[in-house]
Amino acid sequence: MVLTVDVGNSRIKAAVFEESTVLESFVFEKNELEKKIKKILKKFQNCSDLVVASVGNVEKQSFLIFEKQLNIHFLTHEDPFPFINRYATPKTLGIDRMVLAAGATLQFPKKNRLVIDAGTCVTYDFIDEFDNYLGGAISPGLGLRYDALHNYTARLPLLAVEASGSYIGATTAQAIHSGVVNGFVYEIDGFIDEYRANFPNFIIILTGGDTEFLAKRLKNTIFANSNFLLESLNQTFQYKIDND
Repeated sequence: MVLTVDVGNSRIKAAVFEESTVLESFVFEKNELEKKIKKILKKFQNCSDLVVASVGNVEKQSFLIFEKQLNIHFLTHEDPFPFINRYATPKTLGIDRMVLAAGATLQFPKKNRLVIDAGTCVTYDFIDEFDNYLGGAISPGLGLRYDALHNYTARLPLLAVEASGSYIGATTAQAIHSGVVNGFVYEIDGFIDEYRANFPNFIIILTGGDTEFLAKRLKNTIFANSNFLLESLNQTFQYKIDND
């Protein structure tokens, strides 16, 4: 069994795999890391490997306390990946984005793939049908957009994410929801339309914490999987084993 852990900007996601099958997945806060992993390992005592991809500010030592129980692997830019990295500054490409690109490459061979990860930030990552990673885009996620309106204005309230009932907001709150949610959906559909116009044989993968909220609002057909990064972590680790 393999325990995969994704340390994001806001929270930690984890999953236990038996080969390619997810046995159970978890979401928890960073300050719960040690307690939660202990609980997971107690339940799944046959875990032999812990695979970590981190963009958050969690120290490696937080994981190394478990090194007597299982093998610990921190994915880095030096590991083998199943694509050619054409990013102009490859060392600055987030390891989470590389893992997503690896999963898309392995799960959807010989296709043009756009991976959209909608979390604290929304990232767009494009891998062409010849397995070249070409780059993408980064923009604020839903929560950051609400935060920015409140923090950088004098009077706009801080609102929680909420579906917009109308394009025409009749109150300040409705106007914020319409602007944030509809603007976000238009952004994503706009990116998809641009890629689709330029690349045939195209697939869109939507993942991240806002997957469910967004999937039913996008006009484009997508493959939605909120656990895609964790699945990709497991696949990237298996690829690493086979290609080291």
